Amino acid sequence: MRIPDTEHTKHAWHIHEVAPDFRVEDVWALPTPGGPGDLDVLVRQMSTRPGGFSGLTGALFALRWKIGALFGWDRGAAGIGSRVRSLRGRLPPHLLARRGPDLRAVPFTSVFQTDTEWASEMANKTVHTVMHIAWVPDGRGGHRGQMAVLVKPNGLFGRAYMLAIRPFRHLIVDPALVRKIGQGWRSPEDPSQRRSS
Repeated sequence: MRIPDTEHTKHAWHIHEVAPDFRVEDVWALPTPGGPGDLDVLVRQMSTRPGGFSGLTGALFALRWKIGALFGWDRGAAGIGSRVRSLRGRLPPHLLARRGPDLRAVPFTSVFQTDTEWASEMANKTVHTVMHIAWVPDGRGGHRGQMAVLVKPNGLFGRAYMLAIRPFRHLIVDPALVRKIGQGWRSPEDPSQRRSS
């Protein structure tokens, strides 16, 4: 479920200090009910599971990668360490040691992980983006995950690109991603990744 941006901005997350020049694109409540210390379970699940979508979502991803290859949007020279510097260069010392895992399914590199938040980044010719996964009280005595997408578009082209893909992201891609995260949470591959109740 998509939720107001204030559900992200009202918290004193470290990411606010690390990426103040990024704007909130959207925020999603994740269907991952658990206990107060379960962020690490969610991080392990998201970072180790293979990706891949079927149907319309899969077709949209395939089209995006083909267009990106055609126009060179995703070449190494457009990414982290080339076109833009990693946000890890902005971290205070106490966060540098808490990197967290990279994502296996998509080209996101971890920036930092704490007990309540995990940030990873990706950049191409269109945008520098951060996926921020937080662990928040659910208002019913439990906790759940929350995903915020933060973006820094690359000039006018990047802003136009983000505007053009917004309907597809909000209506198709992000809801499919949220469902996939929830499905994985309900039936973890590794029984040792049991969530608290």
